[in-house]
Amino acid sequence: MAVEQGIVTKLGIRGAHTAWVKTTRSNACESCASRKSCHAGPGDEQEVEAINVANADVGDHIQLSINTSSVFSALFLIYIFPILAMLGGGIAGNWLARTQTLNPSIAAAAAALLCFAAAMFVVRAVGQHLGGKASYQPKIIRILRSGGLGKAAKMQKADGGA
Repeated sequence: MAVEQGIVTKLGIRGAHTAWVKTTRSNACESCASRKSCHAGPGDEQEVEAINVANADVGDHIQLSINTSSVFSALFLIYIFPILAMLGGGIAGNWLARTQTLNPSIAAAAAALLCFAAAMFVVRAVGQHLGGKASYQPKIIRILRSGGLGKAAKMQKADGGA
């Protein structure tokens, strides 16, 4: 399980069920092969909507986790699957060209591009489906430090108390 720390910036559309968390790139990012191409946010900051199982409030410093198997399956879907589809398309196009007396290079390239385009549609459809699953969404697992007004102070202030 990958664990990061962040600050809750706002509650999500579904109220306290989700919250937006601002994180900064950690040491784990330094060893990632995609660190130079990752542009999730300006500078070192990234913002993500997470399931708020710890009932964190705006300003709270929290601990965020995501299942690493979900991360790896998403990475496979995004990076490896399109390459495999393109490779399979190229091989199929080459084979088809030889059976139909076509130019093998052109047929292989055309089939590879066609399979790559189809793979992009599959990636988008599967990504939208998986994005709605709780196992693919980060979760706020612990409040490290309460920040700003806590829930009890907000309730007292709303009731007109001191």
